[in-house]
Amino acid sequence: MAKLLKELARSARPRQWLKNLALFAALVFSGNLFDFQKFIIILLATFIFTILTSSCYLLNDIADVKKDRLHPFKKFRPIAKGTLAIPLAFFIAISGIFLSLYLGVFLSFFFLLIILTYLSLQIIYSLFLKNIAVLDVLAIAASFILRVYAGAVAIGVHLSVWFLLCVISLALFLAVGKRKAEMTILNEAAPSHRQTLALYSPSLLDNYLSMFASSAWISWALFTFFEPPPQNYFLPFFPIISRFPLTFAGINKWLMITIPIVIYGIMRYLKIIHEGGKAESPERVLLSDKPLLLSAFIWGALIILIIYGGKD
Repeated sequence: MAKLLKELARSARPRQWLKNLALFAALVFSGNLFDFQKFIIILLATFIFTILTSSCYLLNDIADVKKDRLHPFKKFRPIAKGTLAIPLAFFIAISGIFLSLYLGVFLSFFFLLIILTYLSLQIIYSLFLKNIAVLDVLAIAASFILRVYAGAVAIGVHLSVWFLLCVISLALFLAVGKRKAEMTILNEAAPSHRQTLALYSPSLLDNYLSMFASSAWISWALFTFFEPPPQNYFLPFFPIISRFPLTFAGINKWLMITIPIVIYGIMRYLKIIHEGGKAESPERVLLSDKPLLLSAFIWGALIILIIYGGKD
């Protein structure tokens, strides 16, 4: 039983749960990070989304079991390796989907619509879109965007156009980077594992990467230039910071200092993509590459300090 639970946990891909932290984006950038009620709602929404995404991973592994056995890394997944029976994995996946939908009803009607949209997208992707060039990348990016929207509708806050542009650009950048890394890892065997990799040339993916890398940091820069910050919020754990006047904290011009960090993060990720290997999984990169992890931590700390460091 213990071995079975271990294999099931591996198939649920806990490392990829990191993507679900995107639900916290709306909470942070709307100025509600220290609103206890909204924080609990986002925690519950993230838990529901984690059940749903893990269930979708199981279904995806079942659908791709033959191709995964040809992949240098995915062949070690429990379903591909044969240590987790397909009927059991399918039963658990369906149970998880119904559980997430049931819990979503109690959270918010529009949150339920978001997770239904995400589920539909994953099913359509597994059956059709993953075999259609360009649409496969757009589908991967859309799944990340839906996570951000799920957090926003769960607590009922508005997301600015500039911030959404940042999310869309970053999602497309990561999706194209995933395809580029797959091509680098698999080389000549790439088409046998994923049909669309035969439809992309290395130069085309490089052009896509260049385009979305540029749009990602530029849209973030525009967000810091033009988006007014939340007003009258403070950082309760740092009373000295909370006494800063708005001249020095809580205003959007200070967000501009995060632009070089964003540019560094994108450049670092591009370097890893072209080196191949772990770049096939963005969450693996973030957790294993210390410079990138440090830059993400500094960026996050500055965001919290700048948005929540104003006078209450």
